[in-house]
Amino acid sequence: MSNSNAILALYDKICDPRDLPARLAHLPRPLVFTNGVFDVLHRGHVQYLTQARALGASLLVALNTDASARRLGKGPDRPLNPEDDRAVVMAALGSTSLVTWFDEDTPLQLITQVRPDILVKGGDYDMQTLAETGVVEAYGGRALALPFVSGYSTTALVQKIRL
Repeated sequence: MSNSNAILALYDKICDPRDLPARLAHLPRPLVFTNGVFDVLHRGHVQYLTQARALGASLLVALNTDASARRLGKGPDRPLNPEDDRAVVMAALGSTSLVTWFDEDTPLQLITQVRPDILVKGGDYDMQTLAETGVVEAYGGRALALPFVSGYSTTALVQKIRL
């Protein structure tokens, strides 16, 4: 693959939410869905995304937009990396099939549109408290939390850098 073809393939994995129906029609099922800020990619993220992909044939990663991420209360200067940069980094991973984004506080609307076979979150989430779980299970999908990779967090990494 030529250098320019490799770059095109990378950017082809990034999908505007409005174009998802057409793009998802070509992805093999079962489709796994996860979401997050993924501000500074670290080992915990990579292991988590690899495990998520292993649960199905395709992995859709939905990123919080910058505005959505700021509303999460992680600090006024977060995210450190803008959404376009985070999307490219996420698209470069072999585990991801497609990368999109959402501007709401939660990906509930996107999940309702996408109807993934499997919804995955990190082990620090209680799946039964998430509205997304109810939506996915209502149409026969599964929602599960993967074990949290302890010792890795973007917030902790940012604090360490600032010391």
